[in-house]
Amino acid sequence: MQRASIIVTIGFVALFVAVPLAVVFAEAFSQGVFAYLRAIDDPAALSALQLTIEVSLIAVAFNLTFGVAAAWCIARFRFPGRSLLITLIDLPFAVSPVIAGMLFVLLFGARGVLGPWLAAHHLQIIFATPGLVLATIFVTFPFVARELIPLMESQGAEEEEAAIVLGATGWQMFWRVTIPKIGWGLVYGVILCTARALGEFGAVSVVSGHIRGRTNTLPLHVEILYDEYDYSAAFAVASLLVLIALAMLVLRRAVEQRR
Repeated sequence: MQRASIIVTIGFVALFVAVPLAVVFAEAFSQGVFAYLRAIDDPAALSALQLTIEVSLIAVAFNLTFGVAAAWCIARFRFPGRSLLITLIDLPFAVSPVIAGMLFVLLFGARGVLGPWLAAHHLQIIFATPGLVLATIFVTFPFVARELIPLMESQGAEEEEAAIVLGATGWQMFWRVTIPKIGWGLVYGVILCTARALGEFGAVSVVSGHIRGRTNTLPLHVEILYDEYDYSAAFAVASLLVLIALAMLVLRRAVEQRR
């Protein structure tokens, strides 16, 4: 029974994970190393990489702040609407990213609820970087909070209460007691949030407009290259996303071992 379970597990992982990854890299280098480097060094690809990193960093910074605040409120206090807040935090797990992108278009698009006001003040959200940031924040904001809430609930508030009794201010208690206690959980949540932000496609695709060199992130750039039948370049750029994902997994594993 044990041997059969191991064989099934290894076979499943090989079929649905290892083989597709191998195909990505094989296709990426199918035209040679120079073709691979040329596809990576393309100005459109570099612009997409830069935009992806910028959007991800902004989204992670917002979600880090929100996640800590939400976890603190939910784990330490009982208040009306607490269950509703927890449900809303989980909402991006249940809602399709494409639907999330459409909601932002309905809100901030030219014919959306706030579209005329934004146009009057010469502000552009949709088909611009702010739209990409908003969409990415929406699909990734549960990750930090969901990692911290059970951790803070299991740890309890005794040490924090003791710090307050001993004369610490709220900020001193937060930075010297709370943050050290949740440090590894915080790092773990940030890693998951970053990995999700870097690979987001659905919501970003809806609000981006696919403007090459301006609103295309790496996943969108891969789609454009693939639609143009430039398969070698598409898989070369896709291999960057794979390498980033693998790096995030290695970092995640290292954090788990340290915890």
